[in-house]
Amino acid sequence: MISGRCAACKYLRRRCPSDCIFSPYFPPNDPQRFECVHKIYGASNVGKMLQKLPPHLRSQAADTLYFEAQCRNQDPVYGCVGIVSQLHQQITIAESQLAKTQAEIAFLNSNAQEAQVQQLEVNSNFNHLLPEQINTSDLSSYGPSTQTAWFN
Repeated sequence: MISGRCAACKYLRRRCPSDCIFSPYFPPNDPQRFECVHKIYGASNVGKMLQKLPPHLRSQAADTLYFEAQCRNQDPVYGCVGIVSQLHQQITIAESQLAKTQAEIAFLNSNAQEAQVQQLEVNSNFNHLLPEQINTSDLSSYGPSTQTAWFN
């Protein structure tokens, strides 16, 4: 047992027995912890909850009760549910942004693949022709011929 009375017994102004259910979870150096939990749940209810749990889960339960009590003190209407709702909304926004970004990437990848396919088709069309088969008069419409001056 921690020397002196635990925060719960100090707050309740009672003697702290050696087997006090509160002493491991509400140390005397942190009285606000028990005050916060007591304000929301009541000492009797907290004691009953801790006694019903196996000893290895009591510490986590006390931490959870304290966190939930803090949330309820900060936001009396929603408490922890308000925080969960905010986080859920942030996840939804992040998921929609991710889906939008993935769609943009897929679109850009498909455009790049189409451009590569077209380039390969153009290259294959010209590569199978022998130099004597290329009619240079057909290419004159694509730019100035080599016979005319670039600058007049």
